Amino acid sequence: PLFFSGNGPSGICLSYLLSGYTPYFKRHSLHPHPILQRKLEEAPEVSVLDQDLEYLSEGLEGRSHSPVALLFDTLQRPDTDFGGTAESVLTWWHEPDRAIPHLVLGRNAPGGAWHSIEGSMVTLSRGEWMGLPDLPFKEWLKQKKRGLRNNRATAEDIAQYYQHYVKKKGLQKNFRCGTVVTSVRKVSAESISNHTQKDLQEDSDSLWNSSEKSTEVFQVDGFFKTVEGDKEPFSICAENVVLATGTYDNPTWLGVKGENLSYVHHQLSALEEAVKNNSVGIMSDPVLIVGAGLTAADAILFAHHCNIPVIHVFRRRVTDPGLIFNQLPKIMYPEYHKVHQMMKEQTAACAGPYECYISLPEHHVLSFGKDKKCIFQDKNGCQKAYKVSMALVLTGSNPNLSFLPNDGIDLAMDSDQPVNSKRNPIDVDPFTYECTQEKGLYALGPLAGDNFVRFVQGGALAVASSLLKKVNKNPP
Repeated sequence: PLFFSGNGPSGICLSYLLSGYTPYFKRHSLHPHPILQRKLEEAPEVSVLDQDLEYLSEGLEGRSHSPVALLFDTLQRPDTDFGGTAESVLTWWHEPDRAIPHLVLGRNAPGGAWHSIEGSMVTLSRGEWMGLPDLPFKEWLKQKKRGLRNNRATAEDIAQYYQHYVKKKGLQKNFRCGTVVTSVRKVSAESISNHTQKDLQEDSDSLWNSSEKSTEVFQVDGFFKTVEGDKEPFSICAENVVLATGTYDNPTWLGVKGENLSYVHHQLSALEEAVKNNSVGIMSDPVLIVGAGLTAADAILFAHHCNIPVIHVFRRRVTDPGLIFNQLPKIMYPEYHKVHQMMKEQTAACAGPYECYISLPEHHVLSFGKDKKCIFQDKNGCQKAYKVSMALVLTGSNPNLSFLPNDGIDLAMDSDQPVNSKRNPIDVDPFTYECTQEKGLYALGPLAGDNFVRFVQGGALAVASSLLKKVNKNPP
C-alpha cells in the first residue's frame, strides 16, 4: 500500500525501516544526554518506532531545525558534534512481520544524485555522517582498505556505499531503478478499475489493490526505461506516497538576457566536459563562474587545478556572515578556506597572489552577449564587460515537482512560491512528515528542509513510525 519516489539516502533509509528492521534502545548503554537517557530507560522493550517521538526529542538541540532529525542522529552518533566517537545506543532487530510492502522508484541506481556528482569531489560533511543505520560508513571503507581524507569521503565512495547498503540489507526487491514518475494525483478508489493497475512488482498483484476503507487513493503514473531503451508505461495506486526526490533537478537561472546561449551552463559537469574535450585550457579566455556557494567553490577549485583562468562573480560581500565559507571551520575545510581567501584577496581592484583568478564581489550579471562578452554591474551601478570562453551559473537548484498538481506549490510553506529546500520547503508535520495540505502524502529530505544525509534519516524514522501506526502493525 505504499510507494515512494526518489532512491537517494532518504528513500534507502525509509526502505530499511519499512522492511521490518526495528530500532530498540540498547540495554546498559549510556547516552551523554541525561534526560534522553532517562526517557530511553522508561520503556527499553518498546521500539523507538513505537514510542512518542515528540516526547523523546523534546529539549534536544543541534544543527537541524527538525526535532526528530536531532533525535535519530543523537541515538546513532551520541557525541559526534563534540568530536566524540561514542557508539550508537540503538540495537537493530529484524522483525519481518512488521514489514510494510513498498516500492522505491528512482531514475538512477540506489544513491540518487550521488551518482551524478563528479566522483573525486570530497563531501562537505564528515565521512561518518554519510552512513545509514546499522552499517557505519567507516567500517565499509576499512573493508575497501581505504581511509578518510581529512575525515571526509569522495562522492564515488558514497555512491558505492549506498548501492552496497541496499544489497547488504536485502532491500533490492523494493527498488525499481530507471523509473520516471510523470504524475501523482488523488483519485476516488471507485474510479480505478483493476485493469488500469499495471503493477511494477511482478509477483504481488494484490499489493496495490486499493483498500475498501479508503475512499481516495493516489494514482501514480510514469514509465520504466528498459535495457533496449524503450519506455514502458505503468500506472499504480497507493494509499500513501512518499516524496523523496531531493533538490538537484532544476538548476536556478538568473533570468537575464542571453542566458540560453550555448556557452552558458548551469551544471559543474559542463566544465569537466569542456576540460576533457580541450575546449577550455590555460590559453583560453577566462571561464565565468557565478555564485558563492559550495558548487561554485568546487568549480573554482577544479579550474584552478587545471590552470584555467576564472572570473568569479557573486552578489554578497566576502565578509557576509550568511556566506557558507564564513560558517566552515578552517581546519576541516582547507580547500574551501583557500577559495574564500582568493575571493577576498584577488578582486579586480587589487591584484593578489593568485594567478588566473579575479573575484568580483557585490556584482551581478546584466547580460550574456552572443560574442561571449558578459556585462556585470556593481552595487553602485558601475558596469564592466569581460570576454569569456564559457559561463557557469551555479546559484543553487530547485526540485522538479512537475509530476504533482500545480508543481507542488500548494504543499509549500508559502503556497505562492515554488518549493525550495532552503527558503520554501514543503509544509510537513514535524513528527510524522505528512504534508499538512494533503493527507497520505509525505515529504522527506531536502523537500522537507533537511539538507544533510545525517539529518534526512530522522524524517524516515518519523514516516515509518506514522505508517506503522496507520496500518496498525504496532505491538500492543
